[in-house]
Amino acid sequence: MRVLFDQGTPVPLRDLLAGHEIATAYERGWSTYKNGDLLDAAELDRFEVLITTDTNLKHQQNLASRRIAVVVLMSASWPRIQKAIASVVAAVDGASVGSYVEVQVP
Repeated sequence: MRVLFDQGTPVPLRDLLAGHEIATAYERGWSTYKNGDLLDAAELDRFEVLITTDTNLKHQQNLASRRIAVVVLMSASWPRIQKAIASVVAAVDGASVGSYVEVQVP
């Protein structure tokens, strides 16, 4: 799957998502895009999953019409996310068109 990391997503997570093509919003030149523009750009570039730490995304955007799956990490803290790696991997591996999943981070 083609996976895009939003600005707050810790880059070391990339190494733990084996088998997926990972890019960051920064690498794509999209680091200044607001959520709607970022989702539009990601869909146009055929990303299948967006991983973000923006817990308000579902309140700010109408995700019902989106083709991209959204995985929300409920913390941006890398040490905390490391404790939930199995859940993150499962959320990404199980993502489908337009799905939305919040991954609880201890």
